[in-house]
Order: sequence, then C-alpha cells, then structure tokens
Amino acid sequence: MNKLLLSSLLIFIFAFSQAQTKTNPKQPVKMPPVPSTEPPMVPALLNISGETISKEEFERVFRKNNYKDSATDEKAVREYLELYINYKLKVKEAEAEKLDTSEAFISELAGYRKQLAQPYLTDKEVSDSLLREAYERLKKDVHASHILLQVKPEALPKDTLLAFNRIMKVREMIVKGGVDFAKMARDSSEDPSAKENSGDLGYFTGMQMVYPFESAAYRGKIGQVSMPVRTRFGFHLIKKLDERDAQGEMHVAHIMIKVTKESSDSANTAAKKKIEEAYAKLKSGTPWDSVVAVYSEDKGSAKRSGELSWFGTGRMVPEFEKTAFSLSKDGDYAAPVKTAYGWHIIKRLEKRTVPSFDDKKAELKQAITRDSRNDMSRLSMINKLKKEYKFAENVKNKNSFINSLDTNLLNGEWDLNAAEKFNLPLFMMTDSFGKTTTFTQQDFAKYVSTHQSKRDGLSPKIVGNQLYDSWIGEEVLAYEESRLDVKYADFRNLMKEYRDGILLFDLTDKKVWSKAVKDTVGIKEYYEQNKTKYMWGERVDATIYTFNTADQAASFRKQINKGKKSVTDIMNDINKDDATNVSMRNGRFSKGDNEIVDGVSWTKGLSSDVVRDGKNVIVDIKEIIAPQPKQLDEAKGLITADYQNYLEKTWIAELRAKYPVKVNEPVLRTLWK
Repeated sequence: MNKLLLSSLLIFIFAFSQAQTKTNPKQPVKMPPVPSTEPPMVPALLNISGETISKEEFERVFRKNNYKDSATDEKAVREYLELYINYKLKVKEAEAEKLDTSEAFISELAGYRKQLAQPYLTDKEVSDSLLREAYERLKKDVHASHILLQVKPEALPKDTLLAFNRIMKVREMIVKGGVDFAKMARDSSEDPSAKENSGDLGYFTGMQMVYPFESAAYRGKIGQVSMPVRTRFGFHLIKKLDERDAQGEMHVAHIMIKVTKESSDSANTAAKKKIEEAYAKLKSGTPWDSVVAVYSEDKGSAKRSGELSWFGTGRMVPEFEKTAFSLSKDGDYAAPVKTAYGWHIIKRLEKRTVPSFDDKKAELKQAITRDSRNDMSRLSMINKLKKEYKFAENVKNKNSFINSLDTNLLNGEWDLNAAEKFNLPLFMMTDSFGKTTTFTQQDFAKYVSTHQSKRDGLSPKIVGNQLYDSWIGEEVLAYEESRLDVKYADFRNLMKEYRDGILLFDLTDKKVWSKAVKDTVGIKEYYEQNKTKYMWGERVDATIYTFNTADQAASFRKQINKGKKSVTDIMNDINKDDATNVSMRNGRFSKGDNEIVDGVSWTKGLSSDVVRDGKNVIVDIKEIIAPQPKQLDEAKGLITADYQNYLEKTWIAELRAKYPVKVNEPVLRTLWK
C-alpha cells in the first residue's frame, strides 16, 4: 500500500467531510495515542465531549493545509473549523467503536511507523555528504584496471590474512619488480574476465562499482597502483589509467547483424556483407526506418525503428559506446562497427549532459539506499546514538556467551535451550530522563535463534560476533525509534495524523462508502424520492448512416423513399462490391452527444446530407423523446455519490447530537487578522 503525500494528508482527511465517492485506495494512518504535551493552563479552542483541543493544534493543521503563506480571515477559519470538527467527531466515534484496538490496525500502523521513522534513523550529515559525493563523481569518468584475489566477506582471519599477503606480493612484483600490470592481471587475477581484458575495466562513472572500489579509483592518481582494496569480492589492486569529464548520456538507434566469436568464417563474411548492404542503402537515401525493418536482426529494437534506451559511460561494450559518443550531432550515423555481439550501424538520436544536482537528487537518493555506502550513514547514526544513550557494554559477559556457541550454529540448528542459564547483562542504554534499559544474554540468544543460517567454512565464534554486531545495531536503532514521539514534535504530529486518518477512513468506509454500494434498498428509496434530479433532456432515437460517396448516399435516400426494400437489403446492395461503402450506428442522443446529430434538424425522417471527413452522412430520426427521469441504472454512479453525500450528512448530524461540541469564541477570534 502506498504512503500518502504527507503534505496533503489532512486535506485528504478533511475531504471525507465532503462525502466524496470512494475512488481512492485505503489511506495510511495509525498510531497508539501519544500523551498530550500541551502546557497546562492554556485555554482550549475546542471541547468535543470532554476532549480539549488547543488553538495550537488546530492552527498547525490549518496553516499546513490551507493558508501557510497568506493572511487569514474569519470566513476561512470558520469554514475550516467546521471540517475539522467533523473530522474529530469521526475519529472519536471510531475510538468508541474500538477500531484502534484491532490487530489489523496495530499491525498496519507499525508498518507505517517503520517507514516514517527511516529518515530519523540515519545520519543526515553523512547521507548528505554521500549524496553530494556521488553526484560530483558522476561528473567524471575514470578508466582503470584491476587485479582481484577472491576472499569472502565472512572469511576466517587466517584466510583473510593469506589473501592479503598474496595481493601484497603481487603489488610488490609490479611496483618494485617492474612486472607489467596487464600481464600480472592475466596471470594472477581471479576475475574471470581478466584473461581476455588484462584486467582493463574501461571507463566507468559514479554508482557503477562497489563503493570501496569506486572510492579508491576516484581518489587514486593516474598511473599509480593502489594498496589492496577490500570489497565483498575480495582484495583488489587498482591502477588508474585515465580520468576525463563525463560524456553524459546518449540516446541512439541501431541496425544490427548478429555474429559472435563462435560463428564460422562464412557466417562472419555473410554478416559483414549484409551490414555493408544496409549501410549502402542508407547512403543512397533509403529512409532509416525502411533499412531497419529490412536488415536489423535485433527484433526488439527493430519494432521501434532500432531505438535503444538511454545509456552512459560503462553501460555498453566499449566499441559501441565509443562509436556512439563520436557522433557529433543528432541524426548522424556511423559506418558499421563490430562488437562481441555482431555488426552495428549506430544513429545518434539525442545527447544530454549530466543533469543538475537538483534534477538528479531524488534518483541518487534511491540508488544510495540500495548501495553499500548506505551502511555508512546507518553505522554513523548507531555510533552517535550509543554516545547519546550512554551505551555501556559488558565485554566479559559477551565473550562468555559467544564462547558457549557450538558448531550447531554453523548448520543453522542451534537450540535456544542451550542458552537457558545465560541471563547476565550485555549492554545498557540510558535515556534523557535517566531511565536505563538493560539488554541481556537471553535477549541476544533469542536473536541468534531466529537469525541463524547455514554458514560453511566459519567458526561459531566468528558467526557469533557477526550476529552480535548486527543485534546491537538493530537494538540501538529500535531504542531510538521508540523515543521518536518524545524527541521530535514533527514525528509525533505526523503519526497522530496517520492514526486518526486511518481510523476515519475505516469508519467512513463502513458508514458511507461500502454502505452506499451494498444498501440496494436504501439507494432505491433515495432514487425514488429524488428522481427528478436525474433528468434526461430532450433526446432523439436516431440512426446515423455513413457513405463513402455522394452517389451511394443518393441511392440510399431514393430507395428508402420508394419503400420497396428494407434498410438491410439496401445496405447489402450498396456494400456488394465493398463492405465499407456504408456503415450505420443506432442510438439515443442528447444534445452534445454527437456533433452530426446536433447539426441536423430534430424532425422525424431522413436529414439532409452532411459531409464529414470526405464522407456523406444521413441521419434518420425515428423518434423525438421528451425530457424524462433517468432510470437508476442509467445514472448509478451519480446517484450513488449523492446517496453517499446524504449518508454523510445524516451521520454527521447524528455525531453532533451524540458528542457535544463547544467552541471557545474568544480564542477562535485570535486566529484571524
């Protein structure tokens, strides 16, 4: 279910008071009640059946949704106040019906709370820095080669050290021994592609490589070999070959003849001959689309005149990318170029530079959340929170528990009962009110039990420490999340809007929307009492005949007037040579339904010929229908909407009678100038 646009949430909520037809999906809003933080002795603006609402609370939502940047007047405030009262009455009724205690409500609210809490659980400074860094890197393309020695992220220390020592020896052979980097890549690299490309990765730009690799490549100096860089793939040596201003992005179309390195000599010869024929056709003036349709073997793009998706540096094979970016203006096409996939003729459609930071910001934010660099913001936040909440760890108790873990953990079969006697504290956190929360070995044991999995080649101690670090991070963030309502007024207010809004939606659905749809007896009674509101204007029952030629129309008119043949027989005669010579359309038409019918005289019989889009049209008006009420099924949507309005007004009247409303006029009058 999609989140609401937060800035429009209350507008949506108050719109319920206007009894709109139910066309939107269910809106999110749920949270447990938050204790009031209103200072004592502040005069209330409203009292609804004993519940007081401050001027500040009303003014906040009023300004947020209506008149944030303009002066207000009495009329605007009073109109909005009525909507606000209706909204509050519905929420009070939902609470009276205990909708806020259902499991579905509580579960849904928890899900939305998780979403809304995310911006508060990352380090904004770090996130902003990473965002700006990512954008600045998009302005440059880097050309680099690498040598990889594989080692898993969770490898044992001895295996990690072994791989590190090996990669350092390789580096020493290059830097001090003078061995060629490309040769060493072919001989030593465990990147499968190194045998063919000698470790050369070509040009790439920001957000295309794993973050540690990208950072080393961008920060390195041209010609130098980096120290070992650890990524999830292992240890890399990176040699930066070049750096240039970013090429931007290209939009091209291509004509492709498929051929691979496994293809026979005869197939290669035939492919080259075919692409040269296509190129010759283009040079002789044959339209691009025609050549694509006849020659291109890329059937997917051929349906779109050869058009491909936008691409930038590092997204296409080097030969294709280089040729595309060499084209100087839109509409130019290059001589055939061969890649690993075959032969191509590439046509430039459009080129664009790197977008501005503001234009790229939202896309980059999304990309960063899926990238390993997002962990940096999370880790920074965890460390800040540890300091804020006076995180204190008992290392002895931690080691005692982790040392008790056995090899069952490596098979994902560790039994929680094995930790039965472990209940000592592992760490504590203290909030701003001085309340300390203790997390025990038993808490961690439950986490281990639910997060274990099969892990080959590791030790129970390593896995235990990995799980411990993950657990601490989750608990610290969960601790912070549980305090967001107290720490941040904006979060508290937003969650209250969500809570009240979802309650209001659920109850309005029950009392108005679904009831209007299901209450067939009620809607029929409403229709009978109000049918004069749903009237047809004057209409005609008519048939529209459309002819290819004026002679066909004249022949039709002549035979109709003679009255010797049926309309069907006459049409069959006219369509004998071509089934499209005459067509017909029957219907009842009101003014505005059909331009041709509107344009003829509304009298019974055949109209004069009307010429429209090169065709002759005759309208046969069979009956003029006087104004009359529409049938229920003819205006079902409008009647249902009006019935919902009726139910809404009736319901609001009942709520106002049930829950007394008092407005503090002196306080209200301070809201306008």
